[in-house]
Amino acid sequence: MNKTLISLMFALALAACTAGDSQPGEETTPPAEKPSLVTTGAAPAVAFVEVTTSAGNFTLRLDGRAAPLTVANFLKNVDSGFYTGTIFHRVIPGFMIQGGGYDEALTLHETDATIPNESGNGLANRRSTIAMARTQDPHSAGTQFYINVVDNVNDDPNTANLDPVKHQTEGRWGYTVFGAVVEGMETVDLIARYETEPNGPGGAPLPIIPVIVEGMKRVVPE
Repeated sequence: MNKTLISLMFALALAACTAGDSQPGEETTPPAEKPSLVTTGAAPAVAFVEVTTSAGNFTLRLDGRAAPLTVANFLKNVDSGFYTGTIFHRVIPGFMIQGGGYDEALTLHETDATIPNESGNGLANRRSTIAMARTQDPHSAGTQFYINVVDNVNDDPNTANLDPVKHQTEGRWGYTVFGAVVEGMETVDLIARYETEPNGPGGAPLPIIPVIVEGMKRVVPE
């Protein structure tokens, strides 16, 4: 398998899945029906979120200074209980785990909000970081997120580079990093090792044993 094909697979893997028979990365919402982008929201400078899953727990540290719109939107979904009952529906060892959009029956859950792209904020897609999944539209992130299990930050355009690219001949939006796992990364690594089958949304590698988000809540670090 050549590097170009690997790169394409990675790019598709991070596209937020769409409903119906659409392939990952396709834009399906007609422009006139697009929801308004989230352009305001009070985000704390730092917030901690405990994620409880059927595979174990981990804690996130969110950076509201670097990605205020993304963090405000994520915390709104955390506080409302939106993520409870969703699953990690796309798991790729040596790359990332993705969740926040589907329940165990693979029913799509989403809100009306999309978020302006805040990549290029100084936070890179390194191991343990959390970032927003999206379609090919750079400003289409909504509720789906992923956690990097390796550093996905090289300069080779033929391999997985999820940060913005600014070469002399091309420019590209990245995927917005807005925090990192600060406790329980072993749980994330465990999820990344789950056996999968290509039965997820858009043919995504879906864990055979579902990994369910049992809850998310803000916490105060000790």
